[in-house]
Amino acid sequence: MPDFSIGVDLGGTNLRIAAVSREGELLEKIALDTKLALGPGHVIGEMCDAIQRLTKKYKVTGNFLGAGIGVPGLVDVAAGIMRKAVNLPGFENYPARAEIERRLRASGVLENNTHVVLENDARLAAFGEQWIGAARGVPNMAIFTLGTGIGGGIVLNGKIWHGMNSMAGEFGHVTIEPDGVLCACGNRGCSEKYASATAIMRMAREAMDSGEAPSLAQAASSGAESGVKAIYNLALQGDEEAIRIFHTFGRYLGILLADIVNVLNLDMYVIGGGVASAWDAFAPTMFEELRKRSIVYAATAPDDPLKSASLGKQESSAAKTESSNERKTIITLALLGSDAGLYGAARAALGGG
Repeated sequence: MPDFSIGVDLGGTNLRIAAVSREGELLEKIALDTKLALGPGHVIGEMCDAIQRLTKKYKVTGNFLGAGIGVPGLVDVAAGIMRKAVNLPGFENYPARAEIERRLRASGVLENNTHVVLENDARLAAFGEQWIGAARGVPNMAIFTLGTGIGGGIVLNGKIWHGMNSMAGEFGHVTIEPDGVLCACGNRGCSEKYASATAIMRMAREAMDSGEAPSLAQAASSGAESGVKAIYNLALQGDEEAIRIFHTFGRYLGILLADIVNVLNLDMYVIGGGVASAWDAFAPTMFEELRKRSIVYAATAPDDPLKSASLGKQESSAAKTESSNERKTIITLALLGSDAGLYGAARAALGGG
């Protein structure tokens, strides 16, 4: 049995804990409900119990190398404190790392040569995709996780880029529509109000309320995840209003990408999250808008960006970028799905993040 680390993805609905080998093989995964109503102490307790079970099982023949914990919202990585997490009530300014370490040391799981890393979940998703996913072998990349909001993470020279105080990668709060829709952060026109699952549902409700899209009635009254899937299915069936919604979504995502590409000029940008499954409905418009608005992308775009993106499902990113002497900006789908953060958390526990 190989040496291993533990990766944790703490979300508002689900708590997932995985044992991952040093080489990136997922050995075992535990999935639990996040029982927020019982308070942070209970949630952390269930997390630590699961970590203890996995480490006890795999330490029989391998060495435990540490644990990485991915959480949503603003994280003070150096201090190990969750500063703000909208989807985790009760965790504001919570010293999560210290509490997890205390419990794991008391149970004998943590020893002097092992440690716990607390990190933003989207940054860990970027690290996971850079380790063994779509951006394997690509030293400079970024991820956009399209879910209820927009998460973001940047990897530079193979390391997570945190910024001055661990707030880098807030792609969801880049302004793309001045004086636009009010965001929970207090700004107007943030990208996640236009290019997320929540944005798709808002557009669907607006179309339904106008009386122009009766076909969207059922989808518009659903939850974000199931609603987006329903609207995507309607788009595949040729529903004009559903198609229009994804075109609008793609346009705004293209505007956001254009801003980030112009500023960062990275090798690769990975698109993940639940909404990414509707790729073929929004990607053509996204690439059209991106080429129009980014001088950097226009100068470095592949001849067929959709084909270059689809190659990510079949071959390593390193092979793609080395196949030509002329370096291109690659925008592609994530490969690891919802497990990207687990892999990234486990990788962060090994150091180098």
